Amino acid sequence: MRHLKTLFVLCFFLTSSAFSQERPREKGIIFGVLSTGDLNAITDVQGVKVGHFTKIEGDNIRTGVTAILPHGGNIFQQKVPAAIYVGNGFGKLAGVTQVQELGNIETPIILTNTLSVAAGIEGAVRYSLEQNQTAHSVNAVVGETNDGYLNDIRGMHISPEEVIQTIQSAQSGKVEEGNVGAGTGTVCFGWKGGIGTASRKLPESLGGYTVGILVQTNFGGNLQIDGVAVGEKMGKYPFRDAMEKSDGSCMIVVATDAPVLERNLERMAKRAMMGLAKTGGIASNGSGDYVIAFSTAEGLRIPYVLPSQTLEKAEFIQNDDMSSLFMAVIEATEEAIINSLFAAETMEGKDGHVVQELPINEVMKLNNQN
Repeated sequence: MRHLKTLFVLCFFLTSSAFSQERPREKGIIFGVLSTGDLNAITDVQGVKVGHFTKIEGDNIRTGVTAILPHGGNIFQQKVPAAIYVGNGFGKLAGVTQVQELGNIETPIILTNTLSVAAGIEGAVRYSLEQNQTAHSVNAVVGETNDGYLNDIRGMHISPEEVIQTIQSAQSGKVEEGNVGAGTGTVCFGWKGGIGTASRKLPESLGGYTVGILVQTNFGGNLQIDGVAVGEKMGKYPFRDAMEKSDGSCMIVVATDAPVLERNLERMAKRAMMGLAKTGGIASNGSGDYVIAFSTAEGLRIPYVLPSQTLEKAEFIQNDDMSSLFMAVIEATEEAIINSLFAAETMEGKDGHVVQELPINEVMKLNNQN
């Protein structure tokens, strides 16, 4: 067990030994039939960047921020097509109505804890205003899960400055998973949850597009890994103990380089919930399960300013060609969730609460027996 008694703050996502941990795929657990991207991460979608800010202080602070940037340019000036799907709405996702109304995202996507959404909004807005001196309205998209079992959530320990720092630290390349960023204090299926990511690369015959997923896992159910009822076999099924009765949430971010507009992005977002279901998640009454989907296709970018009466022209995928993207979302979401569990480590937090890491050796024995 990792005892966390001293103050330390980890700000960047390329500095952890978590990269040396084996992921399920490296242990022989294969999810679905499609190939992964080179990194098996959301950053396989060209241009996408991820930043983490991990805040662990004393005995009671176990929280953080994760920022997802759709591209490396000025997102407010070059907005991306986007959609949001609400699997279960017991949560606090800021910015949802404007995305649903206009079909685009204009800021980095921020993930944090429930009571730090306001700090996430302020940080994202201040970052955008600094980049855009004439802007007078900014729609920040900020999602959350409740990390209050391990974290002193009432202390609201995330500041807008830390959110800005997270955005500025975002990079392409490998993405750290587990107890990091917005996943620092989360609990999933009764074990330690966290950040997870995965990707799928379609064959050229299906367009050659990439789909990337990032999840913040903090929800319950009856854990299944590659069809094996791990939760039931290990005695961790819904409502078995007080910790699982606390419900939770799951934030899912879907990125693709496929030229897909908001209507079909919403259809892709809906399929992410099918990936969650394959892991045994039940979207319980007290769970806020949200999916944010966007396309990075440059031909679909929405400029901040266009002359009046300008007609928009775009090429985008037709409905009949969406099925392979749906499958990619389902497979990558399932794998990203399980990746978060494999990467997470035992954590002690607020009031001496301890959440154990997933016993991977036992999981592998069950998987090999099946």
